[in-house]
Amino acid sequence: MEFFNSALGKNITFVRPAYFIISGFIGIPHIKYYYVFLLFIYIVSVLGNTIVMTVIILDHNLRTPKYIVVFNLAFVDLFGSSALVPKVLDIFLFNHRYISYNDCLAFLFFCFTCLSMQSFNLVALSYDRLIAIIFPLHYQVKVTHRFMLSLIAFFWLFAITITLIAVGLLTRLSFCKSVVINSYFCDHGPVYRLGCNDITPNRAIAGLSSNIILWIPLIFILASYCGIAYALSRISTAKERVKAFKTCAGHLSLVAIYFLPVIFVYRFGGSIHPNARIINLSLTTVIPPMLNPIIYVLQTQEIKKSLKKMLKIRVQSKIAKEN
Repeated sequence: MEFFNSALGKNITFVRPAYFIISGFIGIPHIKYYYVFLLFIYIVSVLGNTIVMTVIILDHNLRTPKYIVVFNLAFVDLFGSSALVPKVLDIFLFNHRYISYNDCLAFLFFCFTCLSMQSFNLVALSYDRLIAIIFPLHYQVKVTHRFMLSLIAFFWLFAITITLIAVGLLTRLSFCKSVVINSYFCDHGPVYRLGCNDITPNRAIAGLSSNIILWIPLIFILASYCGIAYALSRISTAKERVKAFKTCAGHLSLVAIYFLPVIFVYRFGGSIHPNARIINLSLTTVIPPMLNPIIYVLQTQEIKKSLKKMLKIRVQSKIAKEN
């Protein structure tokens, strides 16, 4: 980290705090009920994503390029929820608001890597749907296991790299003003704004990250669905159009659940009460991991059939043992 720290300059006394204080959710009445709600969301997220991953692993028919991405999305949701929610509950429910400097940076790294991968997974799924509908005859050639695994690996490498740069730039900051983070976790923006030396590089990487993680993926997804809509308009019968569109319904739901709340918070967050902003931002990070597996189980026929088949086999096996 010496490269980042060298940017401090010779005339600035470097101050690295032993800990930060997480100040979110202050002065909100009956806030403990919200923590119970977060715990419920976490339990549903863990169960739902574990079920989706298990079904994909056990059913050989689901080992397709599309379900490589679905499996990765479930893994990211499970890992991200486990990195965020238990720590948030520990901080606020048990009043452990002090977090060490190194733990804060590690917390930030894991949370932002998972948030980035959620967005990139939606890009991969939109590409899958785009090729499947526009070039159905070339789908198996263009979307192979090798291609999808390579794409997911690239997204992981890219997400880790950009998050490491953001975390690395935080290590060059001197915190001589305050150690109180006005958020519900070690959020990048509230942390770097505490720095008392030049925060221009941190602000620049924050702006670049938001474009790469939020706006560019959203533009690609919207452009993909413009192409899909055009292709569907050229299908002769309404029945075939509806059938083709149903294959996109689950993905569109995931896109809306992920992007709309985030855009709302970042677009109007400055005009609402800080506590309302913190609660809205916390919901945008915990609700999608809970709803994603529910949407895929309910709206994806392959997973529904596979789940019903597994449950049927389990019931029959239990009856056979009893007899």
